[in-house]
Amino acid sequence: MIENIFRRFTGQLRDFLFETGKLSSFTLRFSRELFSNSFEWKEMFRQSLLLGYKSLFLVGMTAFIMGLVLTLQSRPTMMEFGAETWIPSMVGISILREIGPMITAMVCAGKVASSIGAELGSMKVTEQIDAMEVSGTNPFKYLVVTRVVGITLMLPLLTVVGDAISLLGSWLVEHTKGEVTMTLYFSQVFESLEYVDIIPSTIKTFFFGFIIGIVGCYKGYTSSKGTAGVGSAANSAVVLSSILLFVMDFIVVLISDIFYDL
Repeated sequence: MIENIFRRFTGQLRDFLFETGKLSSFTLRFSRELFSNSFEWKEMFRQSLLLGYKSLFLVGMTAFIMGLVLTLQSRPTMMEFGAETWIPSMVGISILREIGPMITAMVCAGKVASSIGAELGSMKVTEQIDAMEVSGTNPFKYLVVTRVVGITLMLPLLTVVGDAISLLGSWLVEHTKGEVTMTLYFSQVFESLEYVDIIPSTIKTFFFGFIIGIVGCYKGYTSSKGTAGVGSAANSAVVLSSILLFVMDFIVVLISDIFYDL
């Protein structure tokens, strides 16, 4: 029994290291292709529009509900301690520093990473990628680089929009419950913010976007043959990108806390 457990553990560890190596090699190839001579600007702008526009409604709806729920859940406790006037500051800092970027990234991981993985996986299965290589087109630059750059640029914009909608939902609760005006609410939010609250949370959204794009493209571009491989690529893209998002978020928060203490 112990031998079976050890064999299973070593097998999973070997698969993990093998997958990590392939993903690292895929990322290095992306770096080389990104800084090569030619670049598909038109396709990159098209992918940015598609990936950002198609995710906007889901991000906005999730952010609005998040602002409502966060304020409704925190308001009774804050009122119990007589600190209801601190609700705008507390909600604003929570959304802008952590909840807004992370929720937006998780929504895009489920929406964008899966769609990229399924799209490139189906192209791999139907041999469209091989046909592009035969015709002299660089499929990696046209399919992978444009999508990774597109979602890397669009995720910060989606996060800004999501944060604004989330704060709007929070103000709606405060206006209904406590008759707080929009001017007063947002003035309290921005007065409580510092650069350390905004800069790290903005920078990490670029890393979030890169993770979502590179994982989705990797899983789709290297998917196995058959329709089962397409579904597996879409599913594994969501799982792997979500795990890496939490790891990256922990690293950024750890680094930002060190600078905050300084």
